[in-house]
Amino acid sequence: MPMNAQPLAGIGLKDEHMLPLLQGEAGAADVGFVEVHAENLMVDGGPRLGRLDRLRERLPLSVHGVGLSIGGAQPPCEQHLERLARVLQRHEPRWFSEHLAWSGHGGLWFNDLLPLPYDRPTLHRVCAHIDRVQTRLRRPLLLENPSTYLAYARSTMDEAGFLIEVVRRTGCGVLLDVNNAHVSAVNQGQDAADFIERLVRGLPAGAVGEIHLAGHAVDADAQGAPLLIDSHGAPVAEAVWSLYRQAIALLGPVPTLIERDQDVPPLARLSAEARRARALMAALPVPDEVDP
Repeated sequence: MPMNAQPLAGIGLKDEHMLPLLQGEAGAADVGFVEVHAENLMVDGGPRLGRLDRLRERLPLSVHGVGLSIGGAQPPCEQHLERLARVLQRHEPRWFSEHLAWSGHGGLWFNDLLPLPYDRPTLHRVCAHIDRVQTRLRRPLLLENPSTYLAYARSTMDEAGFLIEVVRRTGCGVLLDVNNAHVSAVNQGQDAADFIERLVRGLPAGAVGEIHLAGHAVDADAQGAPLLIDSHGAPVAEAVWSLYRQAIALLGPVPTLIERDQDVPPLARLSAEARRARALMAALPVPDEVDP
């Protein structure tokens, strides 16, 4: 998004927010777009799809996948890919995203997004899977950096370098999840600000197509060290807001989503966080005019 574009901030759409948004209740005006999980749309009809069709007439739509297992050992499931293609054809979202993670192996599927080693064999496999997905869907995907709790000893690349190389080879974009960057950095004793700086500066201009902000839970591991859980069940933490300010200072305004999947608040409370993100983007300095 160009530096002078209108800041756009939205929310992850839940069923309880559909009617308040359609009826223009408190907080609706602060929602600039909505995001839905692709797998929740893989049905033939029903009231949810009807309400979403009405809402899509008013707001841009982002579709966020959780089931392609881009980082898995096997290629993406062709039946799942076909269902996904039908979802995107019907709903025509402005953005489609998936995770740099895996969730299935050998016909078994796990209710989690699992980490992968950052090495050359994994890089080749992930790029091949993205090429297949983008070819079938006829659109670029945004690849989200994951939240992680451990690192593979066999990794030979860091996460920023891995993502940059994936983008270079496939032409996909990036969904920068700032909360995930913070969670992973704290859990592994790294620096989230450094990750964001190196990632953004290493990517082509415009490669970051969306930003996610979310809350997390605070715990401790067996040794008493801080352990953050990517719960999506709390307001965005101040440490994440600080990293977000760093990210948009580097990127300019980027469509920003507030994720909340547990302990979901009323629309007015959730949209207040979207309003805060939009205000931070609006406060960015305007670049100097360049003489022709």
